[in-house]
Amino acid sequence: MPTIKPETTTVAHESFIDENGIPQQRNGSGPVVDLDILPVWQAFKISPDRDDLRNQLLEHYLPVVKVHSERLWHRLPDGVELDDLFSAGCFGMLNAICAFDLSRGIKFEAYCVTRVRGAMLDELRHMDWVPRMVRTQATKLYNATNELAALLQRHPTEEELAEHMGLEMPELEKIMATSSGINLVSLDKKKWQNSDGNKSMTEMDIVADKRFASPSTRLAKNDVVRLVTKGLSRSERLIMILYYFEEMTMKEIGSTLDLSESRVSQMHSSIVHRLRCQLETRRGEFRV
Repeated sequence: MPTIKPETTTVAHESFIDENGIPQQRNGSGPVVDLDILPVWQAFKISPDRDDLRNQLLEHYLPVVKVHSERLWHRLPDGVELDDLFSAGCFGMLNAICAFDLSRGIKFEAYCVTRVRGAMLDELRHMDWVPRMVRTQATKLYNATNELAALLQRHPTEEELAEHMGLEMPELEKIMATSSGINLVSLDKKKWQNSDGNKSMTEMDIVADKRFASPSTRLAKNDVVRLVTKGLSRSERLIMILYYFEEMTMKEIGSTLDLSESRVSQMHSSIVHRLRCQLETRRGEFRV
C-alpha cells in the first residue's frame, strides 16, 4: 500500500522589509530594531544556535529588563527580591529574542515587554511559599469575613468572626496572625539603588532604633497602613497592585493568577468593600 503523505499548509504573512533589506514597522514609523544592532539580529536569525550572538542581543536589551523589573518591584509587598525579578525578566527576554520575527513589522521593544513582564509575574506566582494549612485557614477567614460583612453591612468585629466560625478567640487570633504575617523581609533586601548600581540602601540601613520614640506623623502613617492592609492575602495585594498600578485588566490579572475574570472582579469588589468598611468604622480615629 502506498504511503499517503499528509497535506501541509503554509501560512504566509506580509513582509515589512524595504528595498534596502531593513525591516520596517508596519505603521511606517521606522525600523523594528535599532540600526546599530540590526547586523547582529540578521546574523542570529541565520544562525540561531550561536550563543555569542544571542548573548550580545540580550546584553543590548538588558536596560529594558532593568526598567520593568524595578517598576514592578517598587509596587510589590516586602519579601520580593529585585534580583529574582530581574533574573526572571532575562529569561523572558531570551524567549522574546528567539521568537522574534524581523519581517512582521513589530518594533522589538514593544514585542518583548509582554514576555518580560509575563516571566516576572510567573516568578511571583512561584514565590508563594505559604503552607497549605495556612492558606486553607486564610481562605476560611476571608470567606467568613465576607459573609458577615454582607449580612451586617459593615466589617465584623473579631468577636463576631469567632462566633461565626465556631472558634475561641485565641484560635481566631492565631489564624489572623498567620494569615496576615506571611511576608518575611530580608535585612539584606535593597530598598534603594542609584542608576549606576554603585550605591544602595538595604533594610538594615533603615531599621528603626527602638531606643527612641517614633515621630507622631510616622505613627499615624503606620496606623493607616496597618488598617488598609490587615487581612489581605498575597493574592489580594497582587490584584490591587496589578489593577491600580500596572493598569492590567481583570482578564489579564486572572490569567496571571490562574483565576477567572469574574473571580478577580469579585475579589476586587470584596477588597474595596472591606477597606471602605474599615475606614468608615474607624473614621473618628483619624480626625485631627
